[in-house]
Amino acid sequence: MLASRETFPLLDELLAEQQRLDTPVARFSADHAAGSFERGPARHASLIPLTAPGPGEQYAFEVDLDSCTGCKSCVAACHSLNGLDETETWRDVGLLVSPSRARPFTQTVTSACHHCADPACLNGCPVLAYEKDPVTGIVRHLDDQCIGCSYCILKCPYDVPKFSARLGIVRKCDMCHTRLAAGEAPACAQACPTHAIRIVTVATGTTAHFLRAAPEPSYTQPTTRYLTRRNLPDNLVAADAAALRPQPAHWPLALMLTLLPAALACQLVASLPALPDFVTYYVTNHRPVFHGRSPEFVTYYVTMGAAGLGAVGLAASAFHLGRPERAWRIFLGWRTSWLSREAMIFGVWFGLSTAAMVWPVMAPGSAALGLLGLGCSAMIYVDTRRRFWRAAQTFPRFFGTVAAVALALSAPAAGFAVLLAKFAIESRTYFDGSVSAKLQRGPLARTVALRDLLATAALILLLVAPGWTAVVVLLAGELAERSIFFRAVDAPKMPGLPA
Repeated sequence: MLASRETFPLLDELLAEQQRLDTPVARFSADHAAGSFERGPARHASLIPLTAPGPGEQYAFEVDLDSCTGCKSCVAACHSLNGLDETETWRDVGLLVSPSRARPFTQTVTSACHHCADPACLNGCPVLAYEKDPVTGIVRHLDDQCIGCSYCILKCPYDVPKFSARLGIVRKCDMCHTRLAAGEAPACAQACPTHAIRIVTVATGTTAHFLRAAPEPSYTQPTTRYLTRRNLPDNLVAADAAALRPQPAHWPLALMLTLLPAALACQLVASLPALPDFVTYYVTNHRPVFHGRSPEFVTYYVTMGAAGLGAVGLAASAFHLGRPERAWRIFLGWRTSWLSREAMIFGVWFGLSTAAMVWPVMAPGSAALGLLGLGCSAMIYVDTRRRFWRAAQTFPRFFGTVAAVALALSAPAAGFAVLLAKFAIESRTYFDGSVSAKLQRGPLARTVALRDLLATAALILLLVAPGWTAVVVLLAGELAERSIFFRAVDAPKMPGLPA
């Protein structure tokens, strides 16, 4: 039997109550229908400042949490005005929840770029594709300067920059600065039916009103103000805090960070003939890979191998860029960007590696420069301040590959010890209770099992059958480890909703 007003009186009461609800959207519609809706600058006056920021001040978003209903009008307006791709969003709506059954609580949250006082995206960009307006403080992205390296995505703890596959560049919210200059409110503020979003002037670097349960604000000093008249519970967490999101594998980078350490290992082996005679004698007569070969043979062919591996690794990195034709400008950000420093050092290193095939005496200097470049590679990820990429994990991973391959080629027993130690350091992240540990035991379990299998096989081969097969298996395991390095990293972001 179907429910009706006659058979189910409560239905009649619910429908009547719904018609009496005085929601912000209902008031907006009523004002518009009655012709009392304010249009033009008069309506926007309460949404934007009427004067420019003074010294030590800048523009910032202010969000009234009590007025935000989660309707996503701001998301739709931003998407429409900026002509974003179908899957691209510059403003998101998330949810905070209290896990306590005694005091259940939910709070919708709208967020976009926080136009930080010390923006990590700007500091990390290798091509200076970001600028912070000296008057308004708005952090703008310069699309025509971007090479699509996506490093700003890794640097930003709020998941603000978004990569556009169609354009091959990163883009983000610019607070509709052209509208502000014309006295118009940004699209998100103008579209919000409850006026929960507006632009205010704040003291630069003030984070007192930033959102609880969001990533730590001291890193970049976000300027967005979140206001509420309610007492928010202390145990608020993001609704998607427990969601496990494997990150992109970044295979071009994984390949580069496997082959370049291998190339440096070859250069170190090629430099052995320059060491004291007893070291040269031991290596050339006991390493199974080059047993019976003369030092000159080792120097020439291993140097050639180093240059070849370096060429393939550096070429692979170009496939990570959305706009590789602009990569020539990557040196511009060398003052603040570890990515710029890495690119510059490895560029010089490759030239020296090529020259070392003609003048072997250059091999030790080239190897030393390459190790410095690899240190910059490690700092690229350490500088993002993500737990899984902390220095205690990243440096042993990168330099451990160099040591393991070099010793696998020259002293397999020592290579076994180094690879075992490196494997033990990696294994600590499997069970530390972090997001990365949960990812490795969950969605990435098969990749982790493959890494474990290859590492174990390499260890066995180094003991019972050292040679080229052991080296190849070792490198295959290192490539699997590099994919885990990228996929299992914790990715901080603003509160969202479960997928």
